[in-house]
Amino acid sequence: MRNSVIYNKDACPINSVNDLLSRKWVFGIMKDLFAGKKHFNEFKQDKPDLSNVVLSDNLKYLEMNGLIYKNVCDNENRRNTEYFLTEKGKRMNKLLYEMVVFSLYELEGDLRTDEYKQEIKDAYKELLGL
Repeated sequence: MRNSVIYNKDACPINSVNDLLSRKWVFGIMKDLFAGKKHFNEFKQDKPDLSNVVLSDNLKYLEMNGLIYKNVCDNENRRNTEYFLTEKGKRMNKLLYEMVVFSLYELEGDLRTDEYKQEIKDAYKELLGL
């Protein structure tokens, strides 16, 4: 029976993605990486509620799951760590874009004009490299 695969937690692709990305702040961190942010403090700039511990834990988690990698450079007694999207992480662009579209049309209601929604969609297309 094919439907049994859909309901098997271990075999369901939706459950797999949910398990990977259900942590708080993960999508915001991924969006920031697409926007070119790469240093620890840059991720916190527009997220005042994001603690250092949670950010550090999520960066390690994303790295462990192959979505980002970090590059550590030692320059004249100063350590500099930068984070980058992996190819796997870059392939998240379509998923993130579809989340934007869903939010604009299904969660925002009729409060925004079609022109504004198109501007947002275009901005995210550019940001996400679509």
